Amino acid sequence: MGVSEILASVDREIALLQQARALLAGAAAPTAKKKVGRPRKIVAAPKKVAPVAAKPAKKKKRNLSPEGRKRIAEAVKRRWAAQKAATAK
Repeated sequence: MGVSEILASVDREIALLQQARALLAGAAAPTAKKKVGRPRKIVAAPKKVAPVAAKPAKKKKRNLSPEGRKRIAEAVKRRWAAQKAATAK
């Protein structure tokens, strides 16, 4: 009996023991290893939805006032001036 035959018989015994353990533990079959990669998309049955009479209201777009825009512009200019002064030192 060669080494390869011994290894094959040991592998068979291991497989049988794993199946017996799975049966005793309550599982139908030994679980396979988790696959690597992105899982496939599961297509569910289409849901029956009642038609909607009106669409929900969209959020109102927020607008910036001219005063707010001016304050932001001044703050940005002060920031740039501070950065320029810091790099000049």
